[in-house]
Amino acid sequence: MNSQEYSISVDTFPFKANLSFSPIIRYWQQQHDDCNSSFITCAREIHLQLQEAPALLGPITDLSILKNHQCLLELLMTAIFPPATREVEATGVVGPQYEMSFYHTDQFKQIILNDHNHLKRPLNIDEHRMLFNRVRMVYFLILEKFYGVKVPHEEFLIYTVPDYQLGLYRHYNVEINTQFLDITHTQPLPELSAEDIKNLLDNIRDMDVWMAAIPPNLFEINGFYVLHLVDVTVQEVLSSLKNDLLERDVMLAPDRFEQLQEKVRIFFKRPHLQLGVAAFHKNRSTFVNFGNKINHSFLLQSDPGSSSYAGFKSIYDSLVREGKPLVVTDVAAGDHLLPDGVREEMLGMGIRNIILALLRYGDEPIGILELGSPNPGDLDNFSLSKMEQFLPLFSVAVNRNSEEIETRVQAVIREKFTAIHPVLEWRFREAALNLLEKMNNQSGPVEMEPIVFPDVYPLYAAADVRSSSTERNAAILGDLVEHLHLAERILKKAIEVHSLPILDELRFSVSKHLRLLKKGVLSQDGILIFEMMRTQVEPMFKFLEETHPDLIPFIQNYRDAMDPQLGILYKRRKAFEESLTLINETVSEYIEQEEEKAQEMFPHYFEKFKTDGVEFNIYVGASLEERQPFDIMFLRNLRLWQLMVMCEITKRTHALLPQLKVPLETTQLILIHSQPLAIRFRQDERKFDVDGAYNIRYEIVKKRVDKALVRDTEERLTQPGKIAIVYSQAREATEYLEYIEYLQNKNVLTDAVEHLEIEDLQGVSGLKAIRVVVNV
Repeated sequence: MNSQEYSISVDTFPFKANLSFSPIIRYWQQQHDDCNSSFITCAREIHLQLQEAPALLGPITDLSILKNHQCLLELLMTAIFPPATREVEATGVVGPQYEMSFYHTDQFKQIILNDHNHLKRPLNIDEHRMLFNRVRMVYFLILEKFYGVKVPHEEFLIYTVPDYQLGLYRHYNVEINTQFLDITHTQPLPELSAEDIKNLLDNIRDMDVWMAAIPPNLFEINGFYVLHLVDVTVQEVLSSLKNDLLERDVMLAPDRFEQLQEKVRIFFKRPHLQLGVAAFHKNRSTFVNFGNKINHSFLLQSDPGSSSYAGFKSIYDSLVREGKPLVVTDVAAGDHLLPDGVREEMLGMGIRNIILALLRYGDEPIGILELGSPNPGDLDNFSLSKMEQFLPLFSVAVNRNSEEIETRVQAVIREKFTAIHPVLEWRFREAALNLLEKMNNQSGPVEMEPIVFPDVYPLYAAADVRSSSTERNAAILGDLVEHLHLAERILKKAIEVHSLPILDELRFSVSKHLRLLKKGVLSQDGILIFEMMRTQVEPMFKFLEETHPDLIPFIQNYRDAMDPQLGILYKRRKAFEESLTLINETVSEYIEQEEEKAQEMFPHYFEKFKTDGVEFNIYVGASLEERQPFDIMFLRNLRLWQLMVMCEITKRTHALLPQLKVPLETTQLILIHSQPLAIRFRQDERKFDVDGAYNIRYEIVKKRVDKALVRDTEERLTQPGKIAIVYSQAREATEYLEYIEYLQNKNVLTDAVEHLEIEDLQGVSGLKAIRVVVNV
């Protein structure tokens, strides 16, 4: 609460207040008069000693008299301070003026009292607010005692105080016991109507309203407060971390990150702790700085090419692989736990103790949280359970902030990446309306409900370009060989007219790469070879042009062979890419045309992917459609449609062969899955996946079946000019044989039908296939 949220115009406590033992003496008198009380012996002793201490029966203005009755004071306070808890509790007795404590435990004094036993002001509350709290508490007691109105006051009072031993802050919940506080009125009280009381309760943050309605000079307070402090540092820090990490820019601003580090230090009671976060970009397979906004890593400060960076990456890979944090209690002695370079860099930074924990968002690793200390043993395996309390908060913050940094990039692809299929739009609209309703009806964060479509039937088909990886590698190899041949020819001519050793060294390097490439061995990554040509060989050509004009035709011939945009020889690779693109575009456009017709048969979910070929998924079922009833006849119709589409794709890709610069062929595959399954929309990935462990088998088969072999042979199941129809149940084969017979009658398929068993795949066995030949 800031100063504008509460109001009080006085500067001193406005009630007449006296320290008095009358309330606690009355308590012990009740124990004395109760024969069944378990404290009757102590009560009798107090009764006897009070007869010798009349000074304690009235208001006490001089605390020095307490020294004369220390034994009696100890007996009186046993009602508040059980002997068994004195060493572990932080409890103190404070006079009604709330200035000093005359009786307390050692912990209470250490936390909140100065050398003269006066209460220290907490760091988070100013003097004016402290006064406001005391006045309001008294008025709440007055309203309950004299007007019969109990105020449900449940506001927590948290004191933040310095811990001078640690050099950090601690947070304590203050429980105030008013059992031994008597409030009496010394003059007639004003009458309050129901409207007056309502006005007071409507203004509980404005004590001036209360003092005007119920003047404080009408009352006298006698007795004392009992304050009990409960350490809530862990809860307060966790709550504060949660609030901070939910803010949008907390991981982006260095000063905000410093605040996070300070709170983590308080949480662990380690004033020299260092906090670091390293975000990992899975698509780039590297740690990314995002403009130095996400990565606040104290370890990852070296160049990406350095040994320490590589070592840090290997630690990350190990954390992902093993799934458990790395704890090094002494870096100097933990060389077997840390890769080369990382250990030396840590010691150079003064870090002797470290914990590295993987940050995950869902099941996806997204970075590393680092905790380091200059003191060996500060952090150990017992620290992990504390760390796990806030680890998910950092995961959410890193993920959200990473997404915000990538917003501009995502905006370009959002239309294709997050577009909702028109067939399913009704369900997303329904979920959005439900979310808005929950936001209006309840406080706190609300989540989007799961979007799941149960009992849908999947249809999967793929047209894959045969041996595309082999053809691509051959094209790359061929271009590299020709590129180097052209360069070698120029260098040989130059050596004949110019005896520079560097020319011979360059020719040797080029010839060495050529020999390996001709053997089919790519000695280095192709990019590195191109880099050598660009930075070493081609600058030499400029020198040769100026000094030996007779070499200009050879050099110009070299330049003419290069692609003007890429600056490299790109003939065979270009021919391959153009051929692949023509196949993909032809297949993709045809599927999209036919898909529009299929949607008219019955609405269904459809998705298509282009890689080295085209594959598409269809899901159909009653749960996907808002209004139209579903019948199994629609499923059979789509299956026949899918088979007919694959037949036409086979014919069209075969017809493309004369147009292709590289004679690429396609193979066709259909996967049958007759059991319905559920699909769930993954909000983090913005796509649908099959739901449930049993249904995962279908996804595994999809990913592996295109490389399957016919059992007991080396023959690939998928072949050009043919369609492989994979199934696992006999009734599935029976259904498709009917479709095959129909298409044979239409002269779309030949009479050749093969019944095959498939070699077991990793994690999958028992698959069979029907293979048919398309009449191209």
